[in-house]
Amino acid sequence: MAPAVLKSPARRAALRGLAAAGSAGLLAGLTGCGFALRQAPKFAFESVQVAGFENTSVSRSLQQALVSSGLRVVNSSAGARAPVDPAQAAVPPQVVLIVTLDRHERVVSGQTDTGQVRELTLRARFRFRLTTPAGKILIEDTELLLERDISFSETAALAKAAEENLMFRDMDGDIVQQVLRRLAAVKTL
Repeated sequence: MAPAVLKSPARRAALRGLAAAGSAGLLAGLTGCGFALRQAPKFAFESVQVAGFENTSVSRSLQQALVSSGLRVVNSSAGARAPVDPAQAAVPPQVVLIVTLDRHERVVSGQTDTGQVRELTLRARFRFRLTTPAGKILIEDTELLLERDISFSETAALAKAAEENLMFRDMDGDIVQQVLRRLAAVKTL
């Protein structure tokens, strides 16, 4: 008799109504506490020059993210990301992002009794500072360091190399997002 009660249309409708009311209550509570989805960053400047380590994977991803955010990006190397409009080319950038370090590291962190590698630590380091063209420091030297541990097996070396590359790409994306948030925190030049 109990299974027939669970399958009744009235009971299903009541459970759906409770679920909808609970969802609406949860959403109302979240909006009341100030919760909001992350928005695209807003910057206090419209153009940025990237100097030093312009052609590394993190710097290229960062430049693409800045362009996607509506900023004009200029490299210190000739021709890279140069504006198409000659009038814009004459306008100097408002800020200079100086990348002083962009490095991937791979360190052995675990071995077996026989000395075989069993665990690696992957590190992505990115150091930068933000200044005005006149030299005023807007963001002091900041180093971002991300670490991930990965197991290793000689029998699956190719698969582990692909996994390592994927983890480095993921860490590079995290670094780009952190740099964007720090750049958006600058409110005045």
